Amino acid sequence: MAVHVVNEARRCLHCKNPMCRTGCPISTNIPEMIELFRTGHKKEAGEMLFENNPLSVFCSLVCNHENQCEGHCVLGRKGAPVQISSIENYISDAYLDDPELKRGPRVGQRVAIIGSGPAGLTIAVKLAQKGYDITIFESKYKIGGVLRYGIPDFRLPKTVIERYKKQLLRLGIKIRPNAAIGLALTVDDLQRDGYEAIFIGTGVWKANKLNVPGESLGHVHYAIDYLVDPDVFIIGERLVVIGAGNSAMDVARTALRKGSRHVHVFCREPKAAASERELDYAVADGVDMMYGIETVEIRDEGVVYRQRTFDEEGNVTAVSDPMLFPCDNVIVAISQGAQSRIVNTTTGLQMNERGLLATDEHGRTTREGIFAAGDVSLGAKTVVEAARSAKIVADEMDRYLTERRMGREPVEPDNIPVTNRAED
Repeated sequence: MAVHVVNEARRCLHCKNPMCRTGCPISTNIPEMIELFRTGHKKEAGEMLFENNPLSVFCSLVCNHENQCEGHCVLGRKGAPVQISSIENYISDAYLDDPELKRGPRVGQRVAIIGSGPAGLTIAVKLAQKGYDITIFESKYKIGGVLRYGIPDFRLPKTVIERYKKQLLRLGIKIRPNAAIGLALTVDDLQRDGYEAIFIGTGVWKANKLNVPGESLGHVHYAIDYLVDPDVFIIGERLVVIGAGNSAMDVARTALRKGSRHVHVFCREPKAAASERELDYAVADGVDMMYGIETVEIRDEGVVYRQRTFDEEGNVTAVSDPMLFPCDNVIVAISQGAQSRIVNTTTGLQMNERGLLATDEHGRTTREGIFAAGDVSLGAKTVVEAARSAKIVADEMDRYLTERRMGREPVEPDNIPVTNRAED
């Protein structure tokens, strides 16, 4: 591994206009990272990566690199791009075990982080380093959010999350597992107990429905539920996965590892939404990709579908009569939305027309002192996009708390698009 990474670092051209950095959603200084590593300053490279992106070790494993940093590398125009992800992972993984993370001087203000997914972890680290007293409230029994419960272990080993947790504790961050806000505890309770700012990063854990007959049958499941703990599901030998994004690929590949012999992915369009790399891995694992499949109904014996035919421009030219595809189980993987438990138990907190938590561009919600970022306000995005938005919100929360500390009136947010609709 080390020799490979060193050789990859040597291939970097050190472009004057590094397109790799342009392609990175969080603007990682890739040329500096490679130069530091190449010249024997691996620790300094790790510090730089962590400062820019506290989730660097995760992003190096799960980012869509072929469309981001590596996809913009100039070497990829006529050959293979530099494997930036491998270099970043080698550096950030080593740094995770020996960082000199230090909590800033205490400022005497409490901050509550609701949810320990990518956005919540980023906020917690950034504000702890500034001296705030941080408590993470996690509804499940372990931290990580989608990192733990939405990405299979073969893509993101859970041991990495446990190592990360040690660094959170080193920063003085307190963690309350099995603490779902909106049940026994509410946002009002948190503010009563002195949390001057609250961050909501609960992600999107409500599965989107197909809205076809048979969706409630006993052999039908949702991807977001299956990936939390695949071992509790009895899937059978023949599985149909409906949907063709990265989550669908995760489900299909997991099912094969858990004993299913035949896994078929139904893609409605002529091309899958999953990244090319994840699609390639799925096919290599033995997943059968079926394109132009429109699900009509789910029955005990299988899925009723229509075969759609497309022209070269992707327009539908013909649709077949309904046909039955026999299978043992069905998993629906067509994205997910936000739950509204916190909104329904918090006065003044509203959702937007997409059913997500309404915020402005700085992550301020419709109730003072409450902020949000990541999937709960943006919709289902990537880990790196959650980290990017969380960095912006961390700065805004710091500004808000500093003004309170100095006795100034906080600036009220405006132009937040909201709706009166709130779904359970």
